[in-house]
Parts: sequence; structure tokens; C-alpha cells
Amino acid sequence: MTSNTAMAKRQVLPWIGILGLSVVLGSACRPNDSVVDAPLTSPVGEGDPVTLLVGAAASLQGAMEDIQPAFEAAHPDIALGYTFAASGQLQQQIEQGAPIDVFFSAGTSQIEALEAGGYLRPDSRQNLLGNQLVLVVPSTSTLGLTEFNDLTQAEVQQISVGDFGSVPAGQYAEQVLGNLGILEDVRPKLIFANTVREVLAAVASNNVEAGILFATDAATSDQVTVAAIAANTLHDPIVYPVAVVNDTAHPEAALAWVDYLSSEAARAVFIDHGFTVLD
Repeated sequence: MTSNTAMAKRQVLPWIGILGLSVVLGSACRPNDSVVDAPLTSPVGEGDPVTLLVGAAASLQGAMEDIQPAFEAAHPDIALGYTFAASGQLQQQIEQGAPIDVFFSAGTSQIEALEAGGYLRPDSRQNLLGNQLVLVVPSTSTLGLTEFNDLTQAEVQQISVGDFGSVPAGQYAEQVLGNLGILEDVRPKLIFANTVREVLAAVASNNVEAGILFATDAATSDQVTVAAIAANTLHDPIVYPVAVVNDTAHPEAALAWVDYLSSEAARAVFIDHGFTVLD
């Protein structure tokens, strides 16, 4: 494996640096024409393996990095690079022409918008995972919060949530607070974050009294405590869909990666990280 490929594997790549990706990622240069009707060609060839750029929701980072070694061992002709961000931000990047090959979202609305716009390869979508929405507090908290309605207490002055417009966990949080009838009461307390990992960091550092995020993210830190789990009836089903981006230069490699995500080996990793695997 060349040093360029190794660099691509190690990096978590934001769109703000996307113009520099052509040096690192073999998938940075795209054809002008759609590949929807193009025949699938083998990614295997002479020289370096092809590199796929996977745009994945921030809450998937740990699982994606754990799955990568086994996939690349089974597919030595394919290397993986990642960019982790809010699903809404990744949607916008794809719409703006970012060289993302596969999109793995934490919500369905972002995938559906891209499908409607013709940005995703037909029939490549799979709904892979589920999750739970939880209320977390710093592990040192003495407020005694045990339910979402407790967020209306005067002692709770700041609540970290994902941005309602771009972060799926924030969108689910808005639904929960709205369906409980407390959204307007707590709105002045809301501190909006760009990703669920930012929500987690705000709570773990004791900068806010509470936060709302996915259960899988809460499980990654011993500096937060889960105070409550949102009932499924309070929000839309939490579904993580994945699909191949229409303009990928490596459709067969991208489809191989998507298929691998539903393999027994990948499912075991997702379960280990606390996700629900959908049939």
C-alpha cells in the first residue's frame, strides 16, 4: 500500500478541505456524466487500490473505524477514507459536488432528499440500523433528572442539542420536546451543536446541565449518565440508511462496501457499539 493510500485511510476529512483531496483520494476526480446506466466494472486493476470516500454521520465513527480493517482485508483492491459530520451537512456537501462515494446517514430525510434530487444510485439504498434517543447529564450532576419533563426545572439552565436543521438527533429531540409539550418552555435553554459528538462533549465537560443525543454516543463516555430514554412514540423511527452516490467513479467498489455493511461481521460490530440492526 502506498503512502498516499495510507494517508487516505487515516484521515477524517471535512468538506472545507475537499479541494485538497485529489492528492490523497483516488476518488476525488469525477466524470461529468451520470453513471446510473453505466455497467459495473471491476475495481481491481494494476497499481494502487481504489479509495472510497464514505460520508458518514458522526455517531457512526467508532463503528466505521472498527469495521474498516476486516473489510479492507477481505477487499485488498479497495481502501476506505471517511468524512464524519452531521447528516444534513453531508447531504449539502453531496449536493454541492463533494467527491463522496457512499453516504451513511443517521436519518431518512437526508437520504430521501438526495434520492429525490437524483444524487443517489437507484436501488442501492439499505436501511441498516436503529438507535435510541436519550437524555444525558454529567456524571457528577446532583440535579436528580429522571425524565425529559425535568428539563423545565429552573435549575436546568442550558441543554445541549443537535441543530434542528441539520443534525438528525436534534430533529428527533425537537419532536420529543414538542410532543411532550415543553419545547417552548425549554427553547431559551437550548444550546445548538453541529454534531452529536459536540453535544456529548458539552455534557461530559459539565458546560451544560443536560443534553439529548443517541444512546450509542452516550455509551462512549463515562463522564455522562443516561437520565432517561425517549419513548419511541415521541419521535419518528430512528433509521440509519446507506446508499451509493450517483457520481461515484467506482460503483462496484461502493456497492461492495454497502453490501459488506449488512454482513454478519459488520452486524456484530454495530451491535457491539449499541446499535439495533434492522432486518
